[in-house]
Amino acid sequence: MKKVSVLILFGLLSFLLPEQSINACTNFIVTKGATKDGSVMITYSADSHVLYGELYYWPAKNWPTGTMVDIYEWDTGKYLGKIPQKSHTYSVVGNMNQHQVSIGETTFGGRPGLEDSTAIVDYGSLIYMALQRAKNAREAIYTFSKLTSDYGYASEGESFSIADANEAWILELIAKGPGNKGAVWVARRIPDGYISGHANHPRITTFPLADGIKSITSKEIDKIYNPEVETVYAFDVIDVARNHGWFSGDDKDFSFSDSYAPLDFSGARFCEARVWSGFNMVNSQMGKYLDYAMGENLKNRMPLWIKPDNKLGVKEIAGMMRNYYQGTPMDMTKDIGAGPYGSTVRWRPMEWEVDGVTYINERAISTQQTGFSFIAQSRSWLPDPVGGINWFGVDDTFYTVYSPIYCGITKVPETFAVGNGDIMTFSDNSAFWVFNQVSNFAYTRTRIINGDIQKKQAELEDGYAKETVTVDKTAESLYKKSPAEAVKYLTDYSVKAGNSTVKQWKELYRFLFTKYLDGNVKEKAEVPKNYKYHVPKLTQPGYGDEWNRIIVKNTGDQFREK
Repeated sequence: MKKVSVLILFGLLSFLLPEQSINACTNFIVTKGATKDGSVMITYSADSHVLYGELYYWPAKNWPTGTMVDIYEWDTGKYLGKIPQKSHTYSVVGNMNQHQVSIGETTFGGRPGLEDSTAIVDYGSLIYMALQRAKNAREAIYTFSKLTSDYGYASEGESFSIADANEAWILELIAKGPGNKGAVWVARRIPDGYISGHANHPRITTFPLADGIKSITSKEIDKIYNPEVETVYAFDVIDVARNHGWFSGDDKDFSFSDSYAPLDFSGARFCEARVWSGFNMVNSQMGKYLDYAMGENLKNRMPLWIKPDNKLGVKEIAGMMRNYYQGTPMDMTKDIGAGPYGSTVRWRPMEWEVDGVTYINERAISTQQTGFSFIAQSRSWLPDPVGGINWFGVDDTFYTVYSPIYCGITKVPETFAVGNGDIMTFSDNSAFWVFNQVSNFAYTRTRIINGDIQKKQAELEDGYAKETVTVDKTAESLYKKSPAEAVKYLTDYSVKAGNSTVKQWKELYRFLFTKYLDGNVKEKAEVPKNYKYHVPKLTQPGYGDEWNRIIVKNTGDQFREK
C-alpha cells in the first residue's frame, strides 16, 4: 500500500505545556444575514506561546487506491497511526478549502479521564482532513462524526466553528473515555442574522431534541443533509453523561456544557469573557452580562448567539478580534499592570500570588502569544475560487494586518509559507518574525507608538478592501472564460498582497525603531539655509503625570530635588 504523510508538517510544533495550551484560542461565527454583503464569516486566533504562525497549503489531488495517511498529533507531532486516504482531496489554504468551507477551533478540555489513548484522530487532523474532504459545512460535520466513530478521538474537548458560503455551525465534541471508541458531540446551526462565538469553554447548553427522542443514531447520520435539520448530535451524547453520573434529569433538560465541562470562575473570566467582549462591541445590550463575564454571577449565562445592532463587515469583525476589553472594567490598558505606557498585554503566567493570595491577569482576545489568526469570508454569489477569502494575519491580532488570500490559489506567499523560519529560527523574510518585531517593540511604549502602527494597519487593510472589489470582478469575468486563468490571477494577486504586507511592515519597523530610539521621539526637520544638515526635532515624553505620581507615592522624597 502506498503511504503519504499529509499531516506531518504539524510535527513542527513543539510540545504544548498545560499553561501554554489552556485558554488558548478565540472564534466568532457570523451568518450571512448578519453581514453587510451577505457573506458568511468565521474568525480564529490560534494562540500558543510555541505556535509558529504560517499559512498551510495542500493542493487538490487524486490518490491511488490503497493510499494511507499518517496521522500526527497537531499539538505535539506525536505519531498516532494511519487511516485510508480518500480517492480525491480538495485544496486547502490555511483553514479554508477550495469550496469556501472554513473551520476553526478552541480547546475546552472538559471532564478528566475521557481521553482515549488508543484513538488515531486528534482535533487538528479532524480539521484539516475534513477540509480536504468536505464540499460544505454539513459534509464537514458528517466527516467529523465518521472519522471519530471509525478511528476514535485522541484529543481533549473542543469547540469548532464550521462554515460554508450559506451556513455557519458550532460543533462541540469530547471523547468517551478509554475503551469506548468515538466521541459525543452536538452541532447547532447559527440562525441567520445572528452571530456566535466560543473561547475555550463549551457554549452549547440545552438543545432541541428531535421529536422528543435522541437524534442521529449511528445509522441515521445522513439526516444532517436535510436542510430543515438545524441541530444534530451523537446518538449517545446523553447516555455517556448519565453513565458517568454527570446528568440524571429528563433528556429535555440535558446540557452539553454543564455535563461535560461545568463552568467555574476561570471558565467565565478567562474564556467566556472573551466571547462577551466581542459581543459587547456589536450589541448594546450585553452590559447585563458583565457580572457573568467577570466571573461574579455564573448563573447569568449569556446566550449561545446574539443579534448585532448593525450588520457587520470584515472591518468590524477584525475590530472584534482586536479586543483587549477596551471600554470595560477589564480594560487592560488602565490598571497599574499596564505600566506607564498603557500596555495591551500582560506577561504570563495567568495566575500569580502575593503573600499567599492568588491574583489573575486578564485573558483578552488580543494577546501576545497568537501564532496566526484569520477571518474566513465565504460568498455564495461568486464562483468558489473567487468567493472565498482567507483574511490572514500572524502574531497579536491588535497589531496584525489581515491580508487577502483567496481560497482557490495554488501557492502561498513566501513570507507566510511553511518552512520559512520556525519558532526557534529567525527569518527576516518571515511574516511571523517581522510582525513580532513591531509588536514587541510596541509593548514597551504602547500609548506613544500605537498611533503610527494603527495608521499603517488601516492604510493596508483599507487598501486591500478596495483592491479586492476590483479583483473580484476581474476574476469572476476570467472564470467564465477560463477557470484556470482566474485561479492563476487570484494566486498572483494573493502572493503579491501577502509579500507586500510583510515588506511594508519591515519598513514600518525600521521607521518605528528610528523614531522612538532610546525613549525619545524624533521628527524630521527642514535643514535651515546655509546649514549642511539639521538635527531632528526631539521630544522626550517621559512617563506622564499619572505615572510620575505613582512613583512619588511609592518612593516618597527619594527622588525629590533638594
